[in-house]
Amino acid sequence: MVTMMTTDSKSTPATPIPTGLTLHRASRTLEIGFDDGQTFLLPFELLRVYSPSAEVRGHGPGQEVLQTGKRDVTLTALEPVGNYAVQPAFSDGHYTGLYTWDYLYNLGANQQQLWQDYLQRLRAAGYTEDSGRAPQPEAPAPAGGGCGHKH
Repeated sequence: MVTMMTTDSKSTPATPIPTGLTLHRASRTLEIGFDDGQTFLLPFELLRVYSPSAEVRGHGPGQEVLQTGKRDVTLTALEPVGNYAVQPAFSDGHYTGLYTWDYLYNLGANQQQLWQDYLQRLRAAGYTEDSGRAPQPEAPAPAGGGCGHKH
């Protein structure tokens, strides 16, 4: 387990700022807490298949490249970039995406829909759900006194 704490981060007022980043290597997840009380567990696979790099997203709409075979991908490094982002290096050699605080927050907040979109794209391309994707992790209990019941 590797922990990174952020301090003195610059961001727009609307963007929550991370209060801590913890790599859980055994479960292949990045735990990220934000100053608004939200905490997300982001699977390494999700981070990899939704990399904000041009290699994955392309240079415009319709140029996205479906990432397959990333089920067992791990993070080999996680480097801070200024006070606004991190740059992970993945075990498959991918290291060009800059993950801003806003991007990481959006990945966490929209994780369920992103998984469903990814599965749909895999099926449309002729892959089965088990061909290169990891099972979804348990979501943390909602911040702010929620009941913790999964909907």
